[in-house]
Amino acid sequence: MAAPPAPAVKTRPRPTTKPPATSALRRSQRRAAALFVVPFFVLFAAVMVAPIGYAVWMSLFQEHSSGLGFGGTQRVFSGIGNYTKALSDAGFRDSFVHIALYCALYIPVMIGGSLLLALLLDSAMARAKRFFQLALFLPHAIPGLIASLIWIYLYTPGLSPVLDWIGALGGSWDFYSNDHVLSSMVNLCAWQWIGYNMVIFYAALQAVPREVIEAAVVDGAGALRTALRIKVPLIASALVMTVLFTCVGAIQIFTEPKLLNQRGAPSVDTEWSPTLFIWKAGFVQHDYGLAAAASLLLALLGVVLSYLVTRLGNRWKAAS
Repeated sequence: MAAPPAPAVKTRPRPTTKPPATSALRRSQRRAAALFVVPFFVLFAAVMVAPIGYAVWMSLFQEHSSGLGFGGTQRVFSGIGNYTKALSDAGFRDSFVHIALYCALYIPVMIGGSLLLALLLDSAMARAKRFFQLALFLPHAIPGLIASLIWIYLYTPGLSPVLDWIGALGGSWDFYSNDHVLSSMVNLCAWQWIGYNMVIFYAALQAVPREVIEAAVVDGAGALRTALRIKVPLIASALVMTVLFTCVGAIQIFTEPKLLNQRGAPSVDTEWSPTLFIWKAGFVQHDYGLAAAASLLLALLGVVLSYLVTRLGNRWKAAS
């Protein structure tokens, strides 16, 4: 005889809604997160998105004078006319050639000098590390314009003690000549920023595990080999970031060529760099559409450089 079926057990349905306490907690967390995040997006939109949007709008228009120039100006939609005008301008194209030559000299000097100083400070034989960190970083604390004026004084014949010392040794040097003006400009920028990048590299070196360095020493690696084969690959992220910031900053150089132009350097004209071309178009020629278009083209170059440096840096980090 078959056993009677077991009585069905009634199961309590699971609640489909979350407990009120949990929901209230999550709502308060979201409000707290929004309280911190929203001000950033508001400032980002005000100081970044809005100016870029306004520049894009300005770049699509040109201003034409009515009649014989006695009337007012009329804003006319030109589409990509300002972009083609900028790209067809020989001065604007040459400014990128000047920047390429400047970067080819400036970036190796900046990155190489900063890395060398950081490795020297991180070495076991270094003494008074705090003092040299401060001494090397102090030039960055001086405003760029003031630093450039000081170096312009040191470059000027009849005022510069440096030129007097060179003359006393029987030599001669013209910082404003076509052969030396580029190195003079590189010195203006490198002197101010080399200590800043050195601090970044030195901080990254402090994060390198000491046991890795000790193991390399035990294996017979010398100081130079330890620096190049152990330390440098381990701070690859800091190197890539610094190269990226250096490239983006180099294409925006303005103060140094402007001062050298005012001091009469023959090869530095008022359109030597893209930023000088933009300044001349906007504030001298009052062609705001052309200035906006040139600014956006320069920004596009910065984006491309950022992508290339990041891509190459990631490959180097993966290989090392």
